[in-house]
Amino acid sequence: MSKFLQKINSPQDLKSLSRENLPDLAAEIRDALLNTISKTGGHLGSNMGVVELTIALHYVYESPKDMFIWDVGHQTYVHKLLTGRRDRFHTLRQYEGLSGFTKREENEHDHWNCGHGGTSISAALAFAKARDLKKEDHNVLAIIGDGSMTAGMAFEGLNHTGHLQTDMVVVLNDNEMSISNNVGGMSAHLSQIMTGQVMTKIKREIDQLLLAIPGIGKDISRYAHKIDEAIKGVFIPGRLFEDLGFRYIGPIDGHNTDALIETFEAIKGLKGPTLVHVITRKGKGYKVAEEKANVWHGASPFDIETGVFHKKASNPNYTSVFAQALIDLAKEDETIIGITAAMPDGTGISKFGKEFPERTFDVGMAEQHAVDFAGAMALKGLRPVAAIYSTFLQRAYDQVVHDVCLMNIPVVFAMDRAGIVGEDGATHQGLYDIAYLRTLPNMVIMAPKDENEMRHMLKTAIYHNGPAALRYPRGAGLGVDLDPEIQEMEIGKGEVLKEGTDIALVAYGHMVRPAENVAKKLEEQGISVAVINARFVKPLDEELVLRYARATQCMVTLEEHSEQGGFGSAVLEALHKEPSDQAFQVKCIGVADIVVEHGAPALVRRDLKIDEEGLLETISQFYGQVMEMSLVSGMNHQNNGSKHSHPSNGAKETVKPTLRTA
Repeated sequence: MSKFLQKINSPQDLKSLSRENLPDLAAEIRDALLNTISKTGGHLGSNMGVVELTIALHYVYESPKDMFIWDVGHQTYVHKLLTGRRDRFHTLRQYEGLSGFTKREENEHDHWNCGHGGTSISAALAFAKARDLKKEDHNVLAIIGDGSMTAGMAFEGLNHTGHLQTDMVVVLNDNEMSISNNVGGMSAHLSQIMTGQVMTKIKREIDQLLLAIPGIGKDISRYAHKIDEAIKGVFIPGRLFEDLGFRYIGPIDGHNTDALIETFEAIKGLKGPTLVHVITRKGKGYKVAEEKANVWHGASPFDIETGVFHKKASNPNYTSVFAQALIDLAKEDETIIGITAAMPDGTGISKFGKEFPERTFDVGMAEQHAVDFAGAMALKGLRPVAAIYSTFLQRAYDQVVHDVCLMNIPVVFAMDRAGIVGEDGATHQGLYDIAYLRTLPNMVIMAPKDENEMRHMLKTAIYHNGPAALRYPRGAGLGVDLDPEIQEMEIGKGEVLKEGTDIALVAYGHMVRPAENVAKKLEEQGISVAVINARFVKPLDEELVLRYARATQCMVTLEEHSEQGGFGSAVLEALHKEPSDQAFQVKCIGVADIVVEHGAPALVRRDLKIDEEGLLETISQFYGQVMEMSLVSGMNHQNNGSKHSHPSNGAKETVKPTLRTA
């Protein structure tokens, strides 16, 4: 049982502890992190490394009055423990539990929802300027990791902050550098001298005295400043930030609570922007996580004693199949290259990189750069595959439009994590990519029904003479056999998996297998069901869709994507384009216009009613309504002397030429 952590229900409780107790508290927090994340999974390495820093911030500042803007929100588990969420910490990343990121709706100490990196400095600057305009009095701090500092947006924020000279603090949590006692001690000494309140006052008064000397005062003052800048340029590795207009402090040992507290207390009243450079170690306190920081960045449940991840018997996941297919294709074609934006392991590009290191490029958290880098590579005859999560490709939308599609450049966007992503939640759901890509000229968009089809689609995309997007889900595949040879597919052609005459289920990507299973259950009820694997949303196989709409007059589209602007919308547009003397009853099933929160994918799909049980209920209800309408229509025709009678086999009566959607 913890001695100190159990007593902390708010930052005020933390302040009641003496500084001598804080190292013990840090140890208790690390135990809490291990005990929870070993069961729930989550971002272990970054949180183990930020324990002392988080303690020091809450010890010195007055949260929530003082605003902490975290970037990325996955390093805030300690912050959650210290801000009244300790009793619910065991629900971390679980369905209807605590989010794995900062969440305004969850707690008053969270001011900014952050799941994508690079946003904190811009947001913090805005909060600080709003404070000034409203004549309020509080501190604003952005806490950003070195990984997020590779995002261009972070430098945009730094540049604007330095220009405005707004009172705020940027804490750079650098967990890639090793801590050197000598460098750290010398740096802390220099920082104390150059940033202390007394020294700042002395420097200001000396400057005023120099300026007062008749005739030569201004020249002496100018030369004194140049000497001061030269000294700082030699001894302090923060000259870049100073040139951007920041006061630079550091590097500071991020695991020395006393040093951190003294630093934050010293800068608390300083004017203008200040950057505090803190050196931490990912996985601090858990040896296996310290030694393999990349593996333990996002951990699945594991055994604390052995450091072995709990393995679930499952089929190979889509990511690993993608990586191997890319390797197999690259062995035959030396022009194929792999690109990722700070997610080499998550996208499988790290596996590709082991085989082809010179043809592999990790550009950092810079999706915009990744897209343009890929585009220019393609113009020189290479075949780039940019493996970027669906949710992260959103960050490079302008580049996809302006620098790839408009020039019709052959770049492949391999969009992992398309659809429901699970425990990462709202900021990571891949539910918008069809809508934001299918309006773009020259773009081809495809999704496989299984991991084998994905391999063929990858080759198809690579050798298509234009931009192509391949979306596939997170997690295990279906366990299907893999064809010995990867073949190109005909672009824009769907596949009929099952014939039927009463209703057609047109499914896209991950939803094909559920559609097949639902069809079997409907068949047991005496309903003849056609199942179509669309394969492509752009170009859509319009001829196939129209043929089955005419044949059945009752169609359902299925997709794991937002209903608005997605695959179903594409089908409706195709049906509207063609004049017909028949009535098509169409139901589009997808994700409603809501924010989809975190939780196990099966539970999320259940609540969205896009699991098999929910699909069966929705489709059965829709088909029943169509049959009822058809019966009424048939009776009306009979009453009006129509020559047609309602078919005894349940087929729909031909009525006026219209398209009805449900």
